[in-house]
Amino acid sequence: MYAKQYEITLPADYDMGIIRKRVAVGGPTMDDRAGLGLKAFVIRERGVDGSPVNAYAPFYLWNDTGAMARFLVGGGGFQNIVRDFGRPAAYHWTGIACHAGPAREATVRAASRRLTAIPADPDADPDAEPGREADGLGLAALIEREAEELRALAHGEGVHTAALAVDPHSWQLVRFVLWADAVAPDEDATERYEVLHLSAPGLADLPEGRTW
Repeated sequence: MYAKQYEITLPADYDMGIIRKRVAVGGPTMDDRAGLGLKAFVIRERGVDGSPVNAYAPFYLWNDTGAMARFLVGGGGFQNIVRDFGRPAAYHWTGIACHAGPAREATVRAASRRLTAIPADPDADPDAEPGREADGLGLAALIEREAEELRALAHGEGVHTAALAVDPHSWQLVRFVLWADAVAPDEDATERYEVLHLSAPGLADLPEGRTW
């Protein structure tokens, strides 16, 4: 599993109806995309649910990185974004865990994202014995805690899908959750989104639990 997202920040007075129409027309074209686990067509609207900006920020979970590469650079669809908005940075993360929630069969209406930086020294433990040397496993312990937190969250009411992934370049974790609720009830979220459409041709092929 591989996660990817790009965010197009739009002017404060931008008519988000344009994006809604774009997704209504183009969203279903991804409904049978080979290699795609899911694509959540998500937006943020300035002044709605605490958002300071207007933004279009699709989020993807891919089962096949080759299919992801074709989408990005092989004429598989990303060229439409480049044509209309310029070329945004496409952030990507290696999958750690994914869970189906109790609302897996419901219509997805909202999403939440939590971005967190991994400490430069995850081995640091203020409660450790003085003079005790780090064993290098602090990162593994941190990921273990995050994965367990994701598993617990995924059992919550209204959760459709919950995923956790890591960017080992910037050492950043992303937690992305799809919700049946109109507003994502995720108190730890750094961003909340409205979901305009969900394409999920490979939903059943996404891993359940850890990816290793």
